[in-house]
Amino acid sequence: MSLIPPQGVITEDNLMVNIDSVIYFQIVDPERAAYEAQSYKTAIEQLTMTTLRNIIGGMDMEAALTSREEINQKLRSVLDEATGKWGIKVNRVELRAIEPPPTIRDAMEKGARAERDKRAAILLAEGQRQSQVLSAGGDRESAILRAQGDREAAVLRAQADRQAQMLRAEGEAQAITTVFNAIHAGQPDQGLLAYQYMQMLPTLARGDSNKVWVVPSELNDALKGIGSLAGKDEHEPGKGGFAAADPSQFAAPEKIDVFAEIEAQKAEEKEASEATVQQAIQEAAKLENPGLSGKRSMGGGQITPAPAEQQTISEQGSGQVE
Repeated sequence: MSLIPPQGVITEDNLMVNIDSVIYFQIVDPERAAYEAQSYKTAIEQLTMTTLRNIIGGMDMEAALTSREEINQKLRSVLDEATGKWGIKVNRVELRAIEPPPTIRDAMEKGARAERDKRAAILLAEGQRQSQVLSAGGDRESAILRAQGDREAAVLRAQADRQAQMLRAEGEAQAITTVFNAIHAGQPDQGLLAYQYMQMLPTLARGDSNKVWVVPSELNDALKGIGSLAGKDEHEPGKGGFAAADPSQFAAPEKIDVFAEIEAQKAEEKEASEATVQQAIQEAAKLENPGLSGKRSMGGGQITPAPAEQQTISEQGSGQVE
């Protein structure tokens, strides 16, 4: 074994590096080793130093630092060929150290640090990009699911409102029809209608939102009839403070065909009931198809009877049978 002292070697890119190496050899022919070379150790050291200069001089700094195995193979091949005639066989050659100048070491450290920082920044940016992509995908799926849920909820609410309004309209139509049929089937006379008017007056008076009172013209005659019925005893001589009314002061009542009036009222009630039911069906169809416009509107959940029905009720309440 022979230790080669450190020596300065110039690379291809004109940078000085210090290299030291170690050589493992054996003497296969002592006679030739003694007589062919004056000092075989010195000869091996000098041959190693010159061979290293030739090999490193053909490489740049980066190649010299990263190609140790290649340098060892080339150096061993040259030494083995040259020392063979001396009776010496070179078994192995190893470079112990390759040291660049301090400035080069600092630059290399900065370059390595910058490379590491660059890789770290790239990895960090890649991680952030993947995180943003995943977050955006999650937000998109969440928005889609939320929109689908809102749409289904709106559809269900619209269907429920439509069914509720249809049922409410049908119920109100049936209730109005039943009330009208019951009133007209009972054939109310003038006294009953007047009594109903008087029963409704307190309710109208108590209402906070009632600003206008509608009093039919027939109410005066009805009240006169009730007053005359209730106070007939007081009008008798000696029983009250009022004198008896003179029948000659009142005009004779108009003769009315009762049966014809009843038949006409029934026909009008039937037409009004059919119109009410048809209106409820149109309102339900409008709710189901908002684009359909009806000719008649139902407001506030109440159906207003036809003017013909009001006129029929008024005429029946004011009619007299002779």
